[in-house]
Amino acid sequence: MVRFDDLNLFVRTAALGSFSNAAREVDLLPGQVSAAIKRLEAELGIRLFARSTRSLRLTPEGEVYLPSARQALEALREGQERLRPAQAGLSGVLQVAAPSDLGRNIVLDWLSAFRHEHPQITLRLFLSDQVADVFREPIDIALRYGRMDDASFVAMPLAPDNRRVLVAAPAYLARQGRPQTLQQLAQHACLLYLLKGRVYDKWAFVDGAGASQTIAVSGHLLSDDADVVRRWAVAGEGIAYKSWLDVSKDVRAGRLEVILPQVLGDSVPLQLVCPHRRQFSPIVQLLYRWLKDQCAAL
Repeated sequence: MVRFDDLNLFVRTAALGSFSNAAREVDLLPGQVSAAIKRLEAELGIRLFARSTRSLRLTPEGEVYLPSARQALEALREGQERLRPAQAGLSGVLQVAAPSDLGRNIVLDWLSAFRHEHPQITLRLFLSDQVADVFREPIDIALRYGRMDDASFVAMPLAPDNRRVLVAAPAYLARQGRPQTLQQLAQHACLLYLLKGRVYDKWAFVDGAGASQTIAVSGHLLSDDADVVRRWAVAGEGIAYKSWLDVSKDVRAGRLEVILPQVLGDSVPLQLVCPHRRQFSPIVQLLYRWLKDQCAAL
């Protein structure tokens, strides 16, 4: 008889890449996780992992079995959700991943207010500019910028009209002047974002005819954390090219000013993403409507 806990440990070990990481996540010893995997292997009559002193990887049989294991766990959790009486109100654990800047400065307050209305919910918030893998990481939903072309997961629009804007602090503009054209950006200190070694130093815009226009920029300050780039802009270190959602509070408070507002910035719609439509639990559905309303207000 396959045990639920053993199945869950198999899925988490496959996602995290080691017995130690899986054990740390559930507060067990690595030996206990290893024993659970061996028990599952004995029950199935196959080897799920190829082990060595330095690595752990799924066997071909393990690769085949993993999707079924995930599906079985999802079905069990869905059944547990349905057993909860409707009058008990919303409860359970909600695990959300979001980009660093949006998460810290916007979504954090929204989720806190949402949880105050539903105090039985346990909220886990993961912030990173690395794209969360909704299939392998322990999250229920992820908030992502950009268009979603991958049909393997479900994406629901939160802010479909969101765009990037050029911003700088009043102190920087008073000191260095305000660019009047996109070409003049080359004469300014631009605050650059980098991800996985790639520097985003070519900023895309849309001209009056609807055609894309790319401007090469440069600067001496770069970070792989979008929140750091925003903070540098607020501190007067240069010009940033940011999602409107990320900087809307700073603009309204006067900490940042929009430069060349007549220029149409690159489109960066915000989406709520989850692995499967069956994971749109009542909690997720309610949160989706809540976040969409908050985005519309901005």
